[in-house]
Amino acid sequence: MLAGLPVGEGVDAPGEIEVRPREPARRVRRERQPDPVPAVDEDVWVVVGLLGELGHPVDERHGGGEVRQLEVARDRVAVALPRAAGQALLDLGVAQPLRHILSLMRIVSLVPSATEILFALGLGLEVTAVTHECDHPPEARELPRVTRDVIGPGLGPAQIDRAVRELTEQGRPIYTLDEERLTRLQPDLIVTQALCAVCAVSYDDVQAVAERLDSRPRVLALDSHTLGEVLGDVRVLAEATETRDAGVDLVQDAARRIDRVRLAVRAREPARVAALEWLDPVYVAGHWTPQMVEYAGGIDVLGMPGESSERRGWDEVAAARPEVVVVMPCGYDAERAAEEAYDYADELAELGARRVVAVDAAAYFSRPGPRLVDGLELLGHVLHPDRLPDAPPGLVEIAL
Repeated sequence: MLAGLPVGEGVDAPGEIEVRPREPARRVRRERQPDPVPAVDEDVWVVVGLLGELGHPVDERHGGGEVRQLEVARDRVAVALPRAAGQALLDLGVAQPLRHILSLMRIVSLVPSATEILFALGLGLEVTAVTHECDHPPEARELPRVTRDVIGPGLGPAQIDRAVRELTEQGRPIYTLDEERLTRLQPDLIVTQALCAVCAVSYDDVQAVAERLDSRPRVLALDSHTLGEVLGDVRVLAEATETRDAGVDLVQDAARRIDRVRLAVRAREPARVAALEWLDPVYVAGHWTPQMVEYAGGIDVLGMPGESSERRGWDEVAAARPEVVVVMPCGYDAERAAEEAYDYADELAELGARRVVAVDAAAYFSRPGPRLVDGLELLGHVLHPDRLPDAPPGLVEIAL
């Protein structure tokens, strides 16, 4: 609480600093110049206030009635930094140096996979806004949203496919970008993607908005098609955010886990796999998924590594004679994927596969981020459970 006001309310006393969570400060001595706003992930008290002409740092013991205390809400708070010495003194009861706080970058992520990479690099404090689809890690759900889905909820797979195709053919966006909120945030870096026209705001739209912002943010577009390129994007983001050591650690850990799966299944007969990314109409997964199937001890009988997902007919899938069918509708979790599988149980049964499973595609297959390695481990368990008995959650057996 700040002088009896809920956290998030501005301080409206003359000459005080206005503080809003995850937003730039909008007034320092009535100036309208935005200031950087770091976020503090510590269980601390933050002391904000004008301290007259005091020329030395003070804390709670010395401030007396001249300072106010701002309690941390859910261990996360935004703090406006003073623009010049003598305007305001800020005392943070945290271990990190003030120099580090002053250097925080304001990052907006417009792709769920980029959000996951940024948090995995230890940049959670610097991510100031995300998309409406960013749900991992859980901390990302608390951040401001700067995108919206034009299509809306409640549609079946065929209706979604039809709506996407109509919007694309008309040259209309599938997602909208909240330019007003971006203007308030004034990011230093915007991370987007150029891989899929139906997965995020278009790169051209993002670039156009960025050019209108006073902060003139750098726009970084990720464009990975294979598992190796996904790890390459980790390096790119690490370089852009000066977290090279964290990037090296993340890539090395992923490489170690990938090698573990490949070594575990290398002596096994590959299973014939059909990875279905959509069921009405049928789309077979492309990009990194066929490569993941291979590394997990299988042969993708329909998808091509590094190529886009392709539309096929049920008769084509049956002709490929898959032994294992993995239902992974783009963006769906395991439970929603299982519902879709049972809705198309007759078509799936006609394929003659010995096993049909539904998986958490949103977590492990749709997004080119660190959790693709979890997806690889899950696939290895599906195809060769005796060699890889442990698997992450997100797997539902389909009884046909």
